[in-house]
Amino acid sequence: MGSFKKTLVKWNETEVTFFILLGFPGTFQMQLFYFSAFLVLYILTVLANLLIITVVSINSYLHNPMYFFLSNFAILDTWCSTAVIPKTLSYLITQNKVISHSACLAQLCFVFSVGPTEFFLLTVMAYDRYLAICFPLQYATLMNSQICLYLAIGSWMSGFLTGWVLTIPTAMLNFCGPNIIDHFFCDYIPVVKLSCSDTYISETVFFSFAWVVVLTSLMFIAVSYSYIITTIVRIPSSLGRQKAFSTCTAHLTVVLIFYGTVIFMYVRPRASYFSDKDKIISLFYTVITPLLNPLIYSLRNRQFKKAMKHAKRCKLLKYS
Repeated sequence: MGSFKKTLVKWNETEVTFFILLGFPGTFQMQLFYFSAFLVLYILTVLANLLIITVVSINSYLHNPMYFFLSNFAILDTWCSTAVIPKTLSYLITQNKVISHSACLAQLCFVFSVGPTEFFLLTVMAYDRYLAICFPLQYATLMNSQICLYLAIGSWMSGFLTGWVLTIPTAMLNFCGPNIIDHFFCDYIPVVKLSCSDTYISETVFFSFAWVVVLTSLMFIAVSYSYIITTIVRIPSSLGRQKAFSTCTAHLTVVLIFYGTVIFMYVRPRASYFSDKDKIISLFYTVITPLLNPLIYSLRNRQFKKAMKHAKRCKLLKYS
């Protein structure tokens, strides 16, 4: 405990070179419980997303735009968890909660690169469903493999460019102490609150981009689904309507969960407050959502469940 207190006050008077992540309160036994919970969630997240990537890769009838974009989304979910959870596991078990200034900025940059990429990819996936349902005869031409590749590359490039734009203003801030981050990872709001510089420009850039990226992509998704719903209700048979809408339910569920948490967290005018409630929301979109997404897509998608059974059957035949 004495060494921890020394660490709290051991910062340079002119420049902070490291931060201390407070993480989660509680005794060492509680920290071990948190460690076990995070470890299980991380392993399940990686395995579930790898399962999606593997099943899509080995099943030829899943080689279509929807599952191509889903595989990209599974990669992003794995990366999002990997950017946060391993460091959290490390300090939960060792109680060494120090993170360097550069490592903190790198973590922040990575999280805010993956996040916008997921927004752009969810928008592309909504556009894909719009073309599949509203233009079924032209779908193969309108969404061919080359266009899919361009859309995926565009989503990744736009997302990581946004991540850099969001991180650079933060990297230009000065930190003179205190250096204690009341969070379990380097998130923007608790970090920027520690700065001794004028944070007006950084906050303006960050929240302006957050508003533009989140709300613009959400608007495109809403427009796509308005056309999708209009087309579905015109289908004469109830079975046809059910089949058409079933291809969208998983994506729509992920959109509602993902946008709901992020809008609550980042679509705000200033970084003036950060509470334990915000910490729980951050926990949800960085730890829980990356596990929920593959479960939602696998449990609510008949074609994917069929592919899973086919892969299992092939494996049994191979070893019989």
